[in-house]
Amino acid sequence: MSVLPLKPFLNELGPQFERATGNKLTIKYDVSASLKRQIDAGDTFDVAVLLPALIDDLLKQGKVAVGTRVDVSRAAVAVAVKKGAPKPDIGSTETLKKTLLNAKSIAYSSEGGSGTYFKGLIERLGIAAEVSEKLKPLASSAVVPSVAKGEVELAVISPPAILADPGVELVGLMPKELQQYVVYTAGVSAAAREAEAAKALLKYLTTPAALIVMKAKGLEPVEP
Repeated sequence: MSVLPLKPFLNELGPQFERATGNKLTIKYDVSASLKRQIDAGDTFDVAVLLPALIDDLLKQGKVAVGTRVDVSRAAVAVAVKKGAPKPDIGSTETLKKTLLNAKSIAYSSEGGSGTYFKGLIERLGIAAEVSEKLKPLASSAVVPSVAKGEVELAVISPPAILADPGVELVGLMPKELQQYVVYTAGVSAAAREAEAAKALLKYLTTPAALIVMKAKGLEPVEP
């Protein structure tokens, strides 16, 4: 099980892991909160990659094996527009604020980590009330396509989703003074059917080959 932002990364890295180890991967992708609900409801898994707090909760419940928790990667939060559309200025707090106020519509993930960040961001900027009517909370998988189709002007989401869709273009990352990275953390199930293969996968995710793919897909390694 893995969060959606890691899909481009794992879809490319997975076959490399399979060839290197002989193990076969089957990956279910969804937003972190939904995957956690599925696990709480009894769904089985060998490895789960979720937001850190959710992995920590599974550790407390005894559903993730002690000693297997590892931060896999992190993603910034970025802005995208439809391919060919003018790219607004988001280089500073003030220009970002102006861009959000001037936008006709803004899509963001209703349950994803980037969406949680964005809701907090507009509060911090003091524009939550002013932009409320133009906000479009969507399923994570629908945010970027809504911009690619021209239904929404701006998308606020992590870079992997933007880079994976040729119908949109990356405007840029949020300004450094406002940026907040979303960390993705993995753990091996305490009831894993393939515990050794699961541990091998987590080890493989930190290899030099994996880091090359990670960066190409808009993710970053987590700094110690």
